[in-house]
Amino acid sequence: MLGAIIGDIVGSRFERSSDKTKDFDFFDEYCRFTDDSLMTMAVGCALADSSPDNEEAFKSSLRENMRVLGRMYPDAGYGGSFYVWLWGETDKAYGSFGNGSGMRVSPVAWAGNTIEEVRRLARWSAEITHDHPEGIKGAEAIASAVFLARTGKTKEEIREYIEENFYDLNFTLDEIRPFYSFDVTCQGSCPQAIMCFLEGEDFEDTVRNAVSLGGDCDTIGAMAGAIAEAYFGIPAEIEEEGLSYLDEYLTDIYFGYSAALYGNN
Repeated sequence: MLGAIIGDIVGSRFERSSDKTKDFDFFDEYCRFTDDSLMTMAVGCALADSSPDNEEAFKSSLRENMRVLGRMYPDAGYGGSFYVWLWGETDKAYGSFGNGSGMRVSPVAWAGNTIEEVRRLARWSAEITHDHPEGIKGAEAIASAVFLARTGKTKEEIREYIEENFYDLNFTLDEIRPFYSFDVTCQGSCPQAIMCFLEGEDFEDTVRNAVSLGGDCDTIGAMAGAIAEAYFGIPAEIEEEGLSYLDEYLTDIYFGYSAALYGNN
């Protein structure tokens, strides 16, 4: 969960970058949290506040937490359709297959005890807004990768599961980097985020991989960072500096729900 937040913060200043390099200061004064961090926290809060076995209770809590946090930070970089939903009064989903479902999903991988439960929670978390099959697929893929990573599966086992159930990963970052461009769809960014992890040597290298693609860097960083955290862990100095970009309110929220979710694992 924190891996998603840090990946978002590091990637925030590189969105649509044409530099496509891994050689950059990991944190600097232009870093900030975006909607990726806020909505990840909303999912964490919903899981802490409701039963993961009750679909309607979870979805209701998630809608409320997303709207409370989203409306408190209206300039966090939301997509147009999500922004309309955020400030609207309807609970109706809008058929999105954007990567918003994948960037916010990582807390469910720490709440679920089986891959089936994690995929169910991921589906529920996506369906309240991103109910297109590709939107749900992206959420399930990222959540599955995080769960498999945190339960001790090897990179090859994670790759095999993703390829059997979700996406073809028959590419390398070096092959796609020259022509990869900004893509906010699940199908155009979730496989790439997973590959950033698979080619990563540690947490920091994984996030650097995400930035080096030059696309939707904060969101790819959030998704890749979430998997990397579960597999590698996060160095203490990166964790401390990453949390320093959150204000006091968000820091309290993060420690509140993370104690409930991480504490069980």
